[in-house]
Formats: sequence, C-alpha cells, structure tokens
Amino acid sequence: MNINNLEKFKRKALSGTPAAGIVITFNDPAVSELAADAGFDFTWIDMEHSPITLTELPNHILALRGTDCAPFVRIPWNEFGIIKTVSDLAPAGVIVPQVNSESELLEVVSACRYPPEGTRGCGPRRAVNYGAKSREQYFRESQEEPFIIAQIEHVDAVRNLDKILKVKHLGSICIGPYDLSGSMGKFASPDDPEVGKVIDEICKKAHKAGVMVGAFAENPERWAHRRLHWAAVTTDAGALFAACREKIKKFDLQSETEKLKKRRIP
Repeated sequence: MNINNLEKFKRKALSGTPAAGIVITFNDPAVSELAADAGFDFTWIDMEHSPITLTELPNHILALRGTDCAPFVRIPWNEFGIIKTVSDLAPAGVIVPQVNSESELLEVVSACRYPPEGTRGCGPRRAVNYGAKSREQYFRESQEEPFIIAQIEHVDAVRNLDKILKVKHLGSICIGPYDLSGSMGKFASPDDPEVGKVIDEICKKAHKAGVMVGAFAENPERWAHRRLHWAAVTTDAGALFAACREKIKKFDLQSETEKLKKRRIP
C-alpha cells in the first residue's frame, strides 16, 4: 500500500542490507517526520513503553506520508480491540509484544485480517484514502497488511518457535533481547553468552523457515553475524541524548583549545 511505504521497507529488508529504524517515544509527531527526513527506513512508534496514545498515534503515522519511511506501531499488548483500531489507521505494520505461542499469534492474525482469513471488523477510513481508493482494491491489499511482527522475547516463545514460524501471515519476528534475558534469569543481560546462543538459534530457525528477522539492536556490529533483515538502532530519546553529549564534548574541547592558544600568546 503506497500510503505507508510497506513495499519500500520490504525491498530494503530483503536487499541484503538491513532496513534501519528508530523507536519513537516522544508525543510530538515532528519527531517522526524528522526521523524520516534523516533517512531512517522505518519508525517503530512505541505504545508499550511510552505515553503515546491512540489520540496521538495518527499524527505520527501521517507525519511519514510523502516520505520513504514506513510507520510501524508497537501496540501495548495482544488485544483485539487495539489491533483493530491501529490497523484502521493503515500503518505499515503492527509489532506485537510477548507472542509466546502459536495460539497467541493466531489471535493476532485473526485481528489483523478480514474474513475468511480472520475476524477483523470492516470500517476502513484512512486505509481507503477517505474514499479515493476503491474498497475492492483496498481489500486486495489488506490480504497482506498490516505486516505482522511477533516479538520473541520469552523462553516460552523460544520453546514454541517452530510452531510460531509456521503461522500463515506472519511477516517477521522481532527479538527482544532484554526481556528474553530476563525470562532466562539473566535480566538486562542481552550480551550474556548463554542468551547469545539462544538468539543465534532463533535467527537460524527463522532464516530456515523463510521468515524475516528483526531486533532492537543498539550495537548493530554485534548482530551482523545473525543476518538481520531490519533493526531499530536507537530511540528518539537515545539519539537526542547522544547528540547533546557529543555537542557538549566538542564545545568543551574547543573551549580548552582556545584557552591553550591564549596561554601561548607572549
């Protein structure tokens, strides 16, 4: 659907070079627009760990219209009503946290797809360009949208991974390294060797099943051998903080340099 750049995202993700994204947590949609202008391939609009509400969400999605950036929405939880409302906003895809079994993923698929594939209620608005697009065309496109991303972030999901990967309409899995490590008794230790082995196995199985693999990867070089299709490489807050620190460091260095110059003047 050209309204959300999903096809551009897929092309990049399958090109051999991972699509790069940023997690959006600030309420102001200008942040999403800025991220697109900066060159990110997608945004991960986070409703799970940020104060972004359903009232504010549409503006973050609209902010990417006319750019090459695809808006993905992480919903707070696997809940039918939330998925339906978010899907009607026509994002590129939905990211669903804590999908730990085949049955839980089937619930997601059912909420995202119209009958007979699912049980999604019919009430498109933005998705049909407010009437500019025929419903027939939209319903053809909706067989593949929204793109469904299931977060694998618990040992239960790892145990059930083979069945999860076989579910029709699963677009990608997303590895949540922090929560996964917590479920293994190693909270907030994504670089722990044992956690790393589990993540490696998840990636191998997904590649073998022909399912895209993505992750929140602050240090992409540590993920290179896992052949990710896409990665969220920072958050808006993280990027702003890092940029501020870098500016301060350069300013302080420049100030010290000026002081040294003055001392050398006879």
